[in-house]
Amino acid sequence: MAVPAARPVGSMPQSEAARLLVLLIAGTAVLRLLAAAVFGLGIDESYMVAAGRTLQLGYFDHPPLAWWLARGAALLAGSEQPGVVRLPFVALFGLSTFLIYRLGALVDGPRAGLWAAVALNLAPVLGFTTASWVLPDGPLVCALLGAGYCLLRALPDARGWQWWLGAGGCIGLALLAKYSAVLTLGGAAAYLLSSPAHRSWLARPQPWVAAGVAAAMFAPVLAWNAANGWASFAFQGGRAAAYRLNPTGPLAVLAGAALFLLPWIWAGLLVALGRGLRAGPAAWRSWLLCCLALPPIVGFAVVALWSRQVLFHWSMPGYLFLFPLLGVELVRLGQARPALPGRAAIGTAALLLVALLASAAELRWNWLRAFAPGFDPGLQALDWTPLRGELDRRGLLHRPNTVIAGPSWSITGKLGYALGGDPPVICLNTDARQFAYGPGPEAHLGQDVLLLGPRLEAVRVREVYGKLFDGIDTLAPAALRFPARPETPIALFLGHRLRAWP
Repeated sequence: MAVPAARPVGSMPQSEAARLLVLLIAGTAVLRLLAAAVFGLGIDESYMVAAGRTLQLGYFDHPPLAWWLARGAALLAGSEQPGVVRLPFVALFGLSTFLIYRLGALVDGPRAGLWAAVALNLAPVLGFTTASWVLPDGPLVCALLGAGYCLLRALPDARGWQWWLGAGGCIGLALLAKYSAVLTLGGAAAYLLSSPAHRSWLARPQPWVAAGVAAAMFAPVLAWNAANGWASFAFQGGRAAAYRLNPTGPLAVLAGAALFLLPWIWAGLLVALGRGLRAGPAAWRSWLLCCLALPPIVGFAVVALWSRQVLFHWSMPGYLFLFPLLGVELVRLGQARPALPGRAAIGTAALLLVALLASAAELRWNWLRAFAPGFDPGLQALDWTPLRGELDRRGLLHRPNTVIAGPSWSITGKLGYALGGDPPVICLNTDARQFAYGPGPEAHLGQDVLLLGPRLEAVRVREVYGKLFDGIDTLAPAALRFPARPETPIALFLGHRLRAWP
């Protein structure tokens, strides 16, 4: 009788891996949709939904893909509820989980792919915020993973046209999500230059056609910027401008990434990066992933030497490509200590679930006030929708010849989302971000302006806006009422006849 060949240590049947992957994708999607129904939109999310109601080829802060996704979901469902506008981002992360699995499986088999998918979902900045919030990072991550997968399939294919075109399309989508995708494109070029096995592709048309596809897809963003004084490029490029020497900046960026990813996941990613770099171009798949990973990780750390501010999540697209290599490391760890990876994953999942439940409880019962009076981070995740009813009762919601305004882009975002676009809300600030293109205050000259915002003081309002109006009246404040929280006063001012705008 024939004896079946033994499977290599660490191997896993593809069917078993596929079953577990489906459970992972479905289970985490349910958790994210439940969280989307509990937590209101944050400041950036409210801003993107409110300012993105007018579809454009480009937007001030970022390219248009995330804005289009949120607006498209709202139009299809006829609702801007948090669970609706977040749904495309939850769905995209399910696809991202599948793609990270496929990348890991191409490097070292289904078990490595499955561990890569598990680790990705356990990293908070990716598995929670990127996976469900209305931000450019969700479509960026998915598109970059698609590009990486297409490259892994294209490079060993003697013809490779379909995979190269797929890579170009995915890079184009990534550029439509966030400008930083160009760093990953640079990583792909660095790989081709540094890989003896695949350098010959540079003399063939496929990579150049792929780059042309990406550039063509990005053309609408260029057109929007050209028509608007290159405002978006200037805004994002200005963030990298020199401010002052900050020797500790790179360390702060790396530490912030460790915090956002969880220190033990971050450390595992660096171990995987080190092993991939030591293996060099001979292990071409891991070398490609390292080349794609390094530009964002190193680039933003270097910029932090002189920049005023580098946000910690900017480098996440770099760490993203290390998760397949982390999957390989976890398989190796499981061979040496079989129970350890599973226990670590269960412990991390339990920690994240406790944190999520504690956050939901804080939102509902405001339990932190017992330990830190006045500290209420949950207010950012509460929608200001009760404000609409109060303004309507006072006859201020649709006052004749009057427009509603917020004093900053962030407050205008919360106001605009809460009022549902009827009436529209403008931003009475020269730093209006996308609200300056919606149209801005200059389109409302001659009208009265109802200015709303928390912590607005009459003296300051008259000092800043007094010359712009015939007069400014202080109205009785409105109040936001939320469960288990004291009333949050919203100051109201009525500016009579907007005469000019800077």
